[in-house]
Amino acid sequence: MREVSFIKQNKEKWLSFEKAIFNNDFKDPDELASQYIHVINDLAYAQTYYPKSKVIDYLNQLAAKAYQKIYKNKREDTNRIFAFWKTEVPLICYQYRKFIYVAFIIFFAFTFIGAISAANDGEFVRSILGDDYVNQTLVNIESGDPVAVYKSGSNWGSFIGITVNNLKVGIISFILGVFGGIGTIYILFQNCIMLGSFQYFFYENNVFWESVRGIWIHGSMEIFAIVIEAAAGLLLGASILFPGTHSRFTSFKHGAKTGIKILISTFPFTFSAGFLEGFITRYSNIMPNWLSVGIILITLSLISYYYLVYPFKVQQKITQTISTSI
Repeated sequence: MREVSFIKQNKEKWLSFEKAIFNNDFKDPDELASQYIHVINDLAYAQTYYPKSKVIDYLNQLAAKAYQKIYKNKREDTNRIFAFWKTEVPLICYQYRKFIYVAFIIFFAFTFIGAISAANDGEFVRSILGDDYVNQTLVNIESGDPVAVYKSGSNWGSFIGITVNNLKVGIISFILGVFGGIGTIYILFQNCIMLGSFQYFFYENNVFWESVRGIWIHGSMEIFAIVIEAAAGLLLGASILFPGTHSRFTSFKHGAKTGIKILISTFPFTFSAGFLEGFITRYSNIMPNWLSVGIILITLSLISYYYLVYPFKVQQKITQTISTSI
């Protein structure tokens, strides 16, 4: 059979199956499993007779999505929370990884703009951070403790206040994605401009390293989580602007549900960042360099691995399972 005929013969079946997966519209698990078998049979046929065809990539992705649904239906309720972070979120992050990449590109671009603006305008930092904060930080720098601001307040008070504020920022960033992603980009813009100008301010006053070993003890997880939350907001906006073959409302519901899962996945990291800021950062000026740098590298590696590396490993495992069942 010619490839064109093969696609024409099965196209409606594939699209119908894809729509059913998207809407979770199956009468029972047996129906899902049955259609999954049809898809992997088509995949096997395509791999045999059209080894260089793009239809193989499409069918492989469709089979992977179906496998994810089957795996989800087979999970025990007692493992639901564990499976959420172990499998479900990584698969979502893999499927929508382009939104994470875009969020990081925007993050670096806006942060660079903040630093450049601070470098070329002596009053820019004050306009962003406020005179009181700048003046107090200058006093702290002169006293030999550039990040003394993190010592204000009690440990528990700082931890709770900081964590609640960071959770609020993340939730708002996601919700504002409903405006086509523009609201999310605006929140990211505010935070990145502040970060870029903030770090340049310390560089300009020759205490950049002191600021890095203090601020990024908690900042690695905190800032990374903000970027992931922005990716969730961008996904929500894209679900409205680009519904594809689905109705706009159906696409929005799916985008909201998926985005919320990504948002929730950042909460443990946000809590961890709040704990570090409330209990650890305040001692950065007296701890040895190896300890502060070690904390930064460990926290950054942990969250980077979870969102940027681990999703590929989970997806690869599923793909291998599908291949062995063909």
